[in-house]
Amino acid sequence: TGHEALSDPEIGSALDPHPDPNDERHSGMIYVGRHHHYEDEEEEKTDDGTGEGTTTTTKKRRVGFDVDNGIKYIFGTSFDETHRDIEESDLHHERYGPDARHDLADRARDDGGGKTREEALRERRHGTVDPSKGPKAFGHVDTHPLDGGVVPPRVVHVDPFFLDAKPVTNREYAKFVRATYYETEAEQFGWSFVLSSFLPKAKMLEDSDVDPEAEHWVAVDGAYWRVPEGPGSSYKHREDHPAVHVSHRDAAEYCTWVGKRLPGEWEWEAAARAGHYGPSNRTLYAWGEDDSVGTAATRANLWGEGEFPFHNRAEDGWRGTSPVSSFPPNGYGFYDMTGNVWEWCRGGKHKSRIARGASYVDSIDGSYNHAATLGARATLHGTTGAGNVGFRCAKAPKRRTEYHWAYHDEEQHGGRLAVEDEFGVKHMSPQRGWEDQFYVDDDDDDDDDEFDEFGGDGGGGEFVSVDERGSARGRSEKRKKRKVIKPRTRVSNEL
Repeated sequence: TGHEALSDPEIGSALDPHPDPNDERHSGMIYVGRHHHYEDEEEEKTDDGTGEGTTTTTKKRRVGFDVDNGIKYIFGTSFDETHRDIEESDLHHERYGPDARHDLADRARDDGGGKTREEALRERRHGTVDPSKGPKAFGHVDTHPLDGGVVPPRVVHVDPFFLDAKPVTNREYAKFVRATYYETEAEQFGWSFVLSSFLPKAKMLEDSDVDPEAEHWVAVDGAYWRVPEGPGSSYKHREDHPAVHVSHRDAAEYCTWVGKRLPGEWEWEAAARAGHYGPSNRTLYAWGEDDSVGTAATRANLWGEGEFPFHNRAEDGWRGTSPVSSFPPNGYGFYDMTGNVWEWCRGGKHKSRIARGASYVDSIDGSYNHAATLGARATLHGTTGAGNVGFRCAKAPKRRTEYHWAYHDEEQHGGRLAVEDEFGVKHMSPQRGWEDQFYVDDDDDDDDDEFDEFGGDGGGGEFVSVDERGSARGRSEKRKKRKVIKPRTRVSNEL
């Protein structure tokens, strides 16, 4: 049974229970995943301590890893109306358990589509290819011209995760640089992109190079996160603004330093939509469907009605970046998921890294630059540093520790001294932590395997001797194996 397996040292390592996700907390981060909603009754007290009645409140509790506790939602651009054709039942369909039916292809056949399982799977995985347009590059996605979001919208599933409630600020990034002496790529290259209207001198616009794909962004020598507009500027008095002029690698290095990682774009959009996942409640913006400049000015740091890039009327109170908590959070408590700065996401290629969320140079309707919807998406070169690109960090919840057996291999574990025994057999000197992995056993009974336990200094594992028939004069040669922690390489189902 399962309880007996848990106590079995041979197989119980893979069946240890997962830790309760409700016990895990990270400062400044918000958990995104499935929750159980339940009602809790509390007794009301008067001033004299006597009971006067009960009140019922609805509370949430995180779903554990013993079931599918991820989120399914409609991912992609907000402008494509085909998301309304997706049925609500697809979002509530369980990926595991008796309702799973193994694959959506089985359900497609039962729904009267007339397709075989192979046809449904091929269409789902490869889509319809137009031979006249030629093959598409690996990872290619079609995007909408207004917000750059993926088209057509589709249902995706993401595992639960933690995400920073706010973008990383100048104050936080300064701590990282002081502690590690890290030098950003903008500092190494000696320049970064600055919006032309922020240049200290108009002559710089004539003498400096510009981005060939965005002519209003000028390559300013000496610009980086400490001097966002170039020499003479400073991030002082902007410590609570998001850190900018950081490349994809600069952002990833900071996340690693704090024990986190960059989020995937499926994760990022799941947090941005804040529960508006289905075709019936999916909205264009974080605050709903209202696309008026007046409403947007109270909700996000975006470009208003002035002509880009020199006439920013600052309807929202800011011409450039703003403090990360200047505007109301979304339904989950995340700030600046729309506007202020683009945010790096994990994935993509080096020449086309993914950024989400739009920035202060983007407009509400796409009249200037990108339309700042919940599906807003851009791809940038991984080394790009600009005054409107920042990031925030993510972290996967803790799961059970899994183990596997690791055998000692002389070639891999680096024995440098070969010792020849009396029979002419050479043995490599063992690596530290593996102790005596070879010894001679004169017992001819191959069924009597011995289980030896050693303290071991490199992993705290249990050493067990494994019988292998030696070729030298019929002896049984024992090879050691050790139970070690299995490295977790998958950080999410998206990556």
